[in-house]
Amino acid sequence: MWWRSASFIMDRQQNEAALKGESSPNPNPNPKISAYYETRAAHHGVVTSDWLAQAQAAIGPEPDPEPQPRPDPEKPFSVIDEFNNWRKQPHLAEAVAAIRALAAVIRWSEATTMMQLEMELKKASDSLKSWDATSISLTAGCDLFLRYVTRTSALEYEDFNSAKSRLIERADKFGEISYKARNVIAMLSQDFIFDGCTILVHGFSRVVLQVLKLAAHNNKLFRVFCTEGRPDRTGLRLANELAKLDVPVKLLIDSAVAYTMDEVDMVFVGADGVVESGGIINMMGTYQIALVAHSMNKPVYVAAESYKFARLYPLDQKDLAPAIRPIDFGVPIPSKVEVERSARDYTPPQYLTLLFTDLGVLTPSVVSDELIQLYL
Repeated sequence: MWWRSASFIMDRQQNEAALKGESSPNPNPNPKISAYYETRAAHHGVVTSDWLAQAQAAIGPEPDPEPQPRPDPEKPFSVIDEFNNWRKQPHLAEAVAAIRALAAVIRWSEATTMMQLEMELKKASDSLKSWDATSISLTAGCDLFLRYVTRTSALEYEDFNSAKSRLIERADKFGEISYKARNVIAMLSQDFIFDGCTILVHGFSRVVLQVLKLAAHNNKLFRVFCTEGRPDRTGLRLANELAKLDVPVKLLIDSAVAYTMDEVDMVFVGADGVVESGGIINMMGTYQIALVAHSMNKPVYVAAESYKFARLYPLDQKDLAPAIRPIDFGVPIPSKVEVERSARDYTPPQYLTLLFTDLGVLTPSVVSDELIQLYL
């Protein structure tokens, strides 16, 4: 059931347009969605469809990234080479680069039947997912792409060339939705950032940076506390980017979160993945920040693109596949001392307030409902 997923925004709009003006005795406006889920969305969704449409329209006709030419047309097509070529764009997320690479697989495929093309896509998707088996957004993005592009009944009634053209069209549309997701999220978040507020952020997140950048562009007066973000210290990068925007920034060591939380009005974090429970998987330290914020009644906001919605249901921290990162303590560590090198943790949904996505602003319970429908 993909009728309310992020991937099917375009399909939903087309269906609503087709049904516009037709009267029906069914009180449920979309009979393909149960009344239960419609009621859940109405009670727990924070924004209306009108608000979401306004945010999507407000980002304007932003140009898509330029297609990257193949390095050597004489060589056989390689999805990994195409993926690495897209990754050279500094502002393009890894999952979006994978989506663009998979779209190129369809475009350059020499398959003569739909079965062959689907097998090529599956093989390319598996190659990309194995490139970094610990990346949740990369895996989720590939899975969502395959489901969105290939699951359309129209393919059963067309010749292969027409079906391939339709696949390319759907692939490009999915890439466009994914690419613009960050700006939609930034637009939706602006009403939650008020003048004089103090925002705590953890590590570096492109979408969180976009949220704060837009707030600064709108002349909102706020300050930001950036954690150092061990083990890779990506908080330093975010602090530098905010300083370029003349946003007041204070850099904190990770262990000073509880010490400074009473000065904070809200917490903003990104996510590597959003799981079926409505919780998030993010860089190490997010869980303890959420715990401190919850104990002091501070809202915790998550900014995450919908292509990061993953079919995972961790029950505790040990359910996650380890993402190991090197850690430099600045001094030699004896060989007998064990070092915890995991780079991410799981934050349960009860410690999160709202999730800003390109689907809209949702409570964790709505995310759970979306993902349950997604994989039925």
